[in-house]
Amino acid sequence: MPKIIPGLRDRLVEEAERQLVSGGYTALTIRSVAKACHVAVGTVYNYFSSKEEFVASVLLVQWQQVLQSMKAAAESAQSVDSLLRCVYDQLCTFIDQYRVLFHDEAAIAVFSASEGRYHDLLRRQLAQPLRPFCASDFEAEFVAEALVTWTVEGEGFEEIYQVIRKIFK
Repeated sequence: MPKIIPGLRDRLVEEAERQLVSGGYTALTIRSVAKACHVAVGTVYNYFSSKEEFVASVLLVQWQQVLQSMKAAAESAQSVDSLLRCVYDQLCTFIDQYRVLFHDEAAIAVFSASEGRYHDLLRRQLAQPLRPFCASDFEAEFVAEALVTWTVEGEGFEEIYQVIRKIFK
């Protein structure tokens, strides 16, 4: 039975995030995180079965914070404009933080096999706060997809909004 060290999982995720942001996917290794956290490599594997699971755990922590911010914005949104701006800003923050990962060929190769499943989940999660402002689930998911695509491509809010606002009129 592996020994579970209190608080270690959080420390591992924090260190992995630091290394991921500073050096990219290729520079992040289970060994480098274990060394920085003063634990054996095998100890890390008690918490994460692979590097891919490790990276997904890092992203999940930040993504859950993004979703919470979007949910709060949706609950207090006075207009679709303010909600769209919030969703865009939160996406930009997340994408900017991990831009190195989104353009890292090694990461793309590893995650491309599961990209479709995660992408569908991402679109549904982003569509959730938009649903009250949309006529259908399709519209909400269409807007969510457009926001993700154009934000990753680096388009500004005003350019995106000029197209998306037509859906809400």
